[in-house]
Amino acid sequence: MIKKKEEETSINLLELVPVRNIKWEKDERDLIVLLKPKFSHPFLKKHLLFRMKKPYYKITLDDVGSSVWKLCDGRLTVKKIGESLKDEYKEKIEPLYDRLSLYLQNLERNRFIVFKGK
Repeated sequence: MIKKKEEETSINLLELVPVRNIKWEKDERDLIVLLKPKFSHPFLKKHLLFRMKKPYYKITLDDVGSSVWKLCDGRLTVKKIGESLKDEYKEKIEPLYDRLSLYLQNLERNRFIVFKGK
């Protein structure tokens, strides 16, 4: 039996830069609404999506989620986003980096954002 060597690559989430990956809009309460296409296959996107009355699922973010989304502009690192959130929400958002990392990982898992290295 051959053992494979595992390469250990440590990625520091605080140094990554989140970039938005889908369309979005603001609602009347200034909250962010993500527009997720109902189809992801290129053929269906091209031939069906534009014919539908409602081609997108609408996902409304809360006030903290909307603030994070606005800061995911491709310029700020996760650490800078956390500092901005701490300034805005003070103690309401603690434990800050635990919550922020879970939230950003969830956004990435659903392909709403992508991370680029610094």
